[in-house]
Amino acid sequence: MGGASKWDDGSGRGQDDDRQPIIEKDDSRRQSSGETSHCPTCQGTGRIPRGQECKLVAVISCNDQRLRPRHTKLYVAVSVGVCLLVSSLVLFFLFPRSVLLSPVAVQSSFVYFTDDYVQINITNVLNVTNHNFATVHAYNLTVQALNFDTVVGTVSIKNVTSVKPLSVIMYSFVIPIKLKDPDLRNYCRKASLPVHILYLHLQMSLTVYYLAHYEQLSLETYEYIDCGANSTIPHSVQPPPP
Repeated sequence: MGGASKWDDGSGRGQDDDRQPIIEKDDSRRQSSGETSHCPTCQGTGRIPRGQECKLVAVISCNDQRLRPRHTKLYVAVSVGVCLLVSSLVLFFLFPRSVLLSPVAVQSSFVYFTDDYVQINITNVLNVTNHNFATVHAYNLTVQALNFDTVVGTVSIKNVTSVKPLSVIMYSFVIPIKLKDPDLRNYCRKASLPVHILYLHLQMSLTVYYLAHYEQLSLETYEYIDCGANSTIPHSVQPPPP
């Protein structure tokens, strides 16, 4: 028939063409080469068993933009900057600074005469300066008074005071002086002298606690008093000679 001649050239090739797919499959695409590899899920077959769709593995190229989120460098830079700023602030506020102990004045002195000695109660004033951003607690104030090389008085105070951050506090204490030397007793009792000057060398030590550590402060000063009469007029103390 005419229709058969249209599709058949007499050699039977028309029937063979009907069995060929419209798009020829390229099996070479499923074969591994130096540039490609099998899919880890289907092992290169292109099919997976039914019900295993949830086990599909997606292979993303390293050059895929989804692996390079935008502004990553900006986020990292901002995070590092914030960490450095917080660390700097913590170091600035918590770095230990100095605590200073300095003398102010002799506030008063009261003299008592007995047959065996001369008793003098001296009130001294100290400054405790706190340069820290934390409260300083002061303990164990020990003061020793010497007349030349002789110890004439001592005092020890266990709980002293607390100093707020970046502040100065004035602390007063009384040290009893007892003069037993006969020459000193006669000197202080001598009525012909208008003023009975007595020089004292004070050695002080103070323990302070701040920012989780203890520190020992020391101070030496010289002061003079009238050992023959009471005095309520404050006067300054002198630093030790160089």
